[in-house]
Amino acid sequence: MDQKAVFQTVADDFDAVNKTIHQQLASSVPMVEKIAEHIISSGGKRMRPTLVLLTAGLTGGVTSKHHELATVIEFLHTATLLHDDVVDVSDMRRGRPTANANWGNAPSVLVGDFLYARSFELLVKIGNLSVMERLANTTRQIAEGEVMQLMNVKNPDTTEQQYMSVITGKTAILFQASAETSAILSGCTPEQTKALAQYGLNLGLAFQLIDDVLDYSGDSATLGKNVGDDLAEGKPTLPLIHAMAMGTDAEVKLIRRAIRKGALEQLPDILQILQRTKALAYVEAKAIEHAERAIASLADFPTGDYQRALAALAAMAVQRST
Repeated sequence: MDQKAVFQTVADDFDAVNKTIHQQLASSVPMVEKIAEHIISSGGKRMRPTLVLLTAGLTGGVTSKHHELATVIEFLHTATLLHDDVVDVSDMRRGRPTANANWGNAPSVLVGDFLYARSFELLVKIGNLSVMERLANTTRQIAEGEVMQLMNVKNPDTTEQQYMSVITGKTAILFQASAETSAILSGCTPEQTKALAQYGLNLGLAFQLIDDVLDYSGDSATLGKNVGDDLAEGKPTLPLIHAMAMGTDAEVKLIRRAIRKGALEQLPDILQILQRTKALAYVEAKAIEHAERAIASLADFPTGDYQRALAALAAMAVQRST
């Protein structure tokens, strides 16, 4: 099943989610709507709301409450993007200027807060305490993951274990919650809910690992951001961590200096080191391992379009170029 077929599986429900998203962006403050629309309409993959819909289809059928849940998930994700771009001083996302580049840091942070508030208004409307509790917990974990990442900036001593903790918190946990809360809304058994939570977690880990590979191997025009952005921000992601574990003393010193400085002057040398130490291949292999774990989590669910689409979604996470 290709990407088009995956999204076609939930096309009608996806249209309903988009309608709900735009309805819920309504505000008496024009700037709120303008900034929120800017980032929500900027061409994201919408993998998380798609995950909500596919999980619902797999476990009994999509309802209007799943549409609202998918909107909540997209708003939580968008709020984190607005805040991340301010923290990272980013000026480009998905090939367009970031909200903070266009309107400044303060409006971007405050519109992110608006989206968090709107999310919890929608959760009250959904009226499922277990879903509300899970997403409140998820929002906290995302914030903790972002703080952990901030603590590791320009720290070349960051370990692989610390890196995995960061990407679990800042990225994978929302994938996990997307599948898990959708399963809860569908009335799944605890065993089914746990399996789908594991699917989402591993999907999110695979997605982020490939993101970090693409930061060193992708094309700026395709990615919609600058290659080497993580290095420019002094982020010790897994490609660099593994290269330091496998490199010569001279190569390790060069990478450590580059991380501490947070600059791109030595990017060409670092790209050569990543190639020689097979660091990108190592990270890709870990991503594939997590994608395979995700697919294995679907084994006890009925075979059909939704199960095939979820398996394809995991495969797409590691085969993409953007």
